[in-house]
Amino acid sequence: MPPTVAAVVVAAGRGLRAGGGVPKQYRPIPGGTAVERSLALFSGHDEIALVQPVIHPDDRDAFARATAAFRLLPAVLGGATRQDSVRAGLEALAARAPDIVLIHDAARPFASPALISRAVAAAAKTGAAIPVLPVADTVKTVDTQGFVTGTLERAVLRAVQTPQAFRFASIADAHRRAHQAARNDFTDDAALAEWAGMTVATFAGDASNIKLTTPEDFLRIEIEKLAELGDVRTGFGTDVHQFADGDHIWLGGVKIPHARGVTGHSDADVVLHSLVDAILGALAEGDIGVHFPPSDPQWRGASSDRFLAFAVERVRARGGLIAHLDITVVCEAPRVGPHRDAMRARIAQIAGLSPGRVAIKATTSEKLGFTGRSEGIVAFATATVRLPWGDG
Repeated sequence: MPPTVAAVVVAAGRGLRAGGGVPKQYRPIPGGTAVERSLALFSGHDEIALVQPVIHPDDRDAFARATAAFRLLPAVLGGATRQDSVRAGLEALAARAPDIVLIHDAARPFASPALISRAVAAAAKTGAAIPVLPVADTVKTVDTQGFVTGTLERAVLRAVQTPQAFRFASIADAHRRAHQAARNDFTDDAALAEWAGMTVATFAGDASNIKLTTPEDFLRIEIEKLAELGDVRTGFGTDVHQFADGDHIWLGGVKIPHARGVTGHSDADVVLHSLVDAILGALAEGDIGVHFPPSDPQWRGASSDRFLAFAVERVRARGGLIAHLDITVVCEAPRVGPHRDAMRARIAQIAGLSPGRVAIKATTSEKLGFTGRSEGIVAFATATVRLPWGDG
């Protein structure tokens, strides 16, 4: 019987030196944010049964918005140090008692499924193992004045990554012992394991599994990833709904007061529905009705942000990203202009984009046709999607 494997994904740091005005794990990168990419990797891996996120208390709302679509255990709050946060994640898993636990930093969003499989295999074999890479540069020791005091032997040096993998009971006990001994200065879990008397093995790391730390890291990643995503596609979507009795309509995920409501699929948000079709069109994966049939009662009155989140996740599942979303709304009323920025912000939030990558325009039909007679409302959308070369 294969071992039960859990993952603790640590996303409780502030990481503000990376710039962007938000913790680095919530900064947009190609394919989402660091926390989204890390959690998607573990929650979608066949060998991982449990994913335990650890977050900062100030990030509850941001985390909930970013991860609603993932298969996760309820997030627990981290502590003052990374070591405290890891221990909180391990304690949250204690009642489930997995056989193996992988401990990963959310700031390493480009770990691969193969790396996770190597980590699981190494832990099952040795009980404690970490991914490493050979050191290519010459490494010097220096004194407090910056003068060289020695040269280290490069052949025996390794750069260490995460996820680090352990038998759960052993690393949980080691963390408890370190806490009781007031040892809170370990820079990674392997160092703590060594202190606790565990023998730590190594396995092959992944050169793409970099840790995002500085603004330069984010710039380099964007350049490299966009170069890989050279298959640029454009999808088109449209949706129309009829006005009916009511006192509001939903547009772009925003509730807008209006003299009338609308009838239609779910909450009848023509903006989000057209966007879903545009994204699915770029992927050649059908339309909204294929995935969310209007005949299915479970979608009656459903919030359309779920449909957009699904379409966005389909892009990520194929290793791609959304580059731009453009929407035009056609109606005599309500006026879209006063709500434009709120709609852009909400769509950007659902799609994991910056608002600068979401455009919303509005026009009338000059009193012509059913929109001119105020019988209904229409939205047209285009989605620009970047996929890896060779996809489909």
